[in-house]
Amino acid sequence: MYQTKIAGLGKFVPENIVTNDDLSKMMDTNDEWIIERTGIRERRHIKKGDGNTTASMGVKAAKIALERSGISKDDIDLIVFATLSPDYYFPGCGVQVQEMLEIDTCPALDVRNQCSGFIYAISVADQFIKTGMYKNVLVIGSENHSGGLDFSTRGRSVSVIFGDGAGAAVLTRSDHNGQGILSTHLHSEGKHALELSLKGPSTNYWVPEIIADNPQGDDIPYYPYMNGQFVFKNAIQRFSEVINEGLKENGLEVSDMDMLIPHQANLRISQFVQQKFKLSDDQVYNNIQKYGNTTAASIPIALTEAWEEGKIKDEDVVVLAAFGSGFTWGSAIIKW
Repeated sequence: MYQTKIAGLGKFVPENIVTNDDLSKMMDTNDEWIIERTGIRERRHIKKGDGNTTASMGVKAAKIALERSGISKDDIDLIVFATLSPDYYFPGCGVQVQEMLEIDTCPALDVRNQCSGFIYAISVADQFIKTGMYKNVLVIGSENHSGGLDFSTRGRSVSVIFGDGAGAAVLTRSDHNGQGILSTHLHSEGKHALELSLKGPSTNYWVPEIIADNPQGDDIPYYPYMNGQFVFKNAIQRFSEVINEGLKENGLEVSDMDMLIPHQANLRISQFVQQKFKLSDDQVYNNIQKYGNTTAASIPIALTEAWEEGKIKDEDVVVLAAFGSGFTWGSAIIKW
């Protein structure tokens, strides 16, 4: 079987910075309250008229990743696009990227695994490359959260957390034995699906039904719902399990880990995991403080920044890990 390596990385975030103080003008909250609970100081939001959408942000990140990889867009064999906030109910963003990049008729696949989306997408791409079916795969994680959040006091527990942005990676076939993606590990537990969910509009609960059931707008299911403490408890457990699973699979110890890049869900979760594994600040990369939780985009944005800042070097063991809605979780072990 072939080995899969990451040939290029890219990220894009909107220019519009929304601080905690900005949010305090929309809802009953403040900077101290948000930082204490999430670690977030600011996030990026698409601004009306700036031309950014989930797909177009993904394209901007992809162009950077492609340029850095040295691989032409015309040599991309497959696009895998991870998001929970597509531009349209259908079609998915993958085909939009293919059209925007002017790539010929390559396949495009959309992944809907929310916060774990990029890990799942990486795993899918890895299998296609390892089996020899495709050589070059473009993987994108992109989110437009701000278009669907409740910016009132009612929605503050969720709305203060999320931001917009995109990250991309070009994966390619490698003959370097022992380098590249060593393994990926995916899990789900659907019995907790509604603890972090968006119920409608959907084919089960369409707009006319929502209006009929909620004439006063007191209970609006087209905003995200999160059972925060329950999600937090499960996240720290599953993060630890799936990181250990990946290390064990490859005969590695915690001491072999050069860089852990967790999904940027909540800084408190990342800090808990860091303390549990007794990792130094130099071994864990967090940027949720300035971008918030960008769901499927959070890992590729953080991975790109860590690489740009020289925190990831050749031969480093890099661990990616995520947990989110579904519940779904996963990890990827990479030898850089």
